[in-house]
Amino acid sequence: MTKEEYSADDVDYENDLVAGTAFKNFGIKYLFPWQRMVIANILEAFDIRVELPESVKQEIKQDPFENEDSFLKGKQIVLLPTGAGKSLCFLVPAVVLPGITLVIYPLLALMTDQHRRMTEGSLQAVMFRGGQSEEERNESFEKLKSGQAKVIIANPEVLQSKDLLDKIKALGISHVAIDEAHCVSEWGDSFRPSYLKLGEILSDLNPPVITAFTATASPSVLSRISEILFGGEAHVVRSESDRPNIHYFVKRAAAKKKEALFLTQKEERPLIIFCGTRNRTEEMSRELNACFGQDFSRFYHAGLDKSEKEKIEKWFFDSEDGVLCATCAYGMGVDKKNIHTVVHLDPPQTAEAYIQEAGRGGRDGSVAKAILLWSPEDSLKTSSFPEGSREAALRQFAETKDCRRQVLLDALGAEKASCAGCDLCNEREALKRGEKIKPYKADYDIAFRLVKHGKHFYTQELLEEELFTKLNNISINKLGKKIWTHADVQEVVQDLEIGGKIKKDKFLWKNCYSAVSSSAESVSPPSASSFS
Repeated sequence: MTKEEYSADDVDYENDLVAGTAFKNFGIKYLFPWQRMVIANILEAFDIRVELPESVKQEIKQDPFENEDSFLKGKQIVLLPTGAGKSLCFLVPAVVLPGITLVIYPLLALMTDQHRRMTEGSLQAVMFRGGQSEEERNESFEKLKSGQAKVIIANPEVLQSKDLLDKIKALGISHVAIDEAHCVSEWGDSFRPSYLKLGEILSDLNPPVITAFTATASPSVLSRISEILFGGEAHVVRSESDRPNIHYFVKRAAAKKKEALFLTQKEERPLIIFCGTRNRTEEMSRELNACFGQDFSRFYHAGLDKSEKEKIEKWFFDSEDGVLCATCAYGMGVDKKNIHTVVHLDPPQTAEAYIQEAGRGGRDGSVAKAILLWSPEDSLKTSSFPEGSREAALRQFAETKDCRRQVLLDALGAEKASCAGCDLCNEREALKRGEKIKPYKADYDIAFRLVKHGKHFYTQELLEEELFTKLNNISINKLGKKIWTHADVQEVVQDLEIGGKIKKDKFLWKNCYSAVSSSAESVSPPSASSFS
């Protein structure tokens, strides 16, 4: 059932408890079938463990998604794509169920943002986080005890406090929702050990219903979530993983920050550039501002203080053409609906992380582009990962000759899908229509062709000088200014040399370059130790 088929005009809000609650409390005029199913599972599982009011029982019995494994629905893992409305799946039950709903989030920014949205949606919530005074905590507990608030927002770390946990337990928790549950696996086994304690915390609280929500999880991650939270046994609800409105592209470049400048000028904004480190976000933002004017771009990462983050979040949220350079700290932070382009300057470690971050685009349902910048160095660094491993998925995505969308779906263990849009499938369709495709030239393609056609002619100095002139001529044509520095050009030449595409002669034409293969892409990269 599509959004259009499920019209708000067809809903009897007075007699349809779930739809009526969504509309009256959050202004949502429709619910997708997957949302209704998850909500019904939560209510049904609660009724088995406790006892629901008769009016709610009748609502559950009428629900078409009811099935026999009702007990397991109390231990539920829900996989819905980004932008599919996961929050509503636990907010509607929070209004309907007696008692308190505990929602566990991974990031303070997300906790703060969700607290704001719940309050705006007439559902009062309290937030427990580190650094609060005893007075603040007591005030929150008074709101919960008096019925002024029905939702607790917390993170795994604050729940490590036995005193706080005992007080929460005494309130009587009806439902625990763990949002962004892939963090249980991704972070619990590395730098957030508190996530590994969540199973013990849930066992201590012993709520009637526990639901873990995520947008992306491969079979191995899904298994780990189930193991940590539910002892290996859980009811899994999985919608279609594909987001057809996100179209996937890969751009090859050695000097990726320069390519990002071209994309920023060409692609639709608002636009976000995800970078691998804090320094990279700041460097990229500075380059954008130097090229397009001061305050054209801003940066966002975990090293900023709270007031700085809030200021930048508001700037980007209100902007119709802003460019934000960010680490993954933004990825689960703020829900901006109209991001039209998502560029990855650096590839994330896994396909799940890439899908999660690419999913920041098009949350209003409009078509959005997700563009991964891929260099010979990226290929080299990922070449040691075993074929089929989670870490190798992004390299396969970047270097496939088939469909990029299907590579991502395969990494999630998801369904086969007709490609709604990726650069490779778009090109094949264009060729079928008889259209001529203009070959894309990466910066290192241009350097490689100079060497190939001028065998034993170019020394490193001469190659860099001619490349410097050629690439700046291109940038003048595209941007109206020179943007290439000698350091950028050296990066391009170094990538070709270390990647085994060109080499210096050691004898007759000493220190002059020759091409090793027929193309800049045809040589298999050497071991990753070449970069160490």
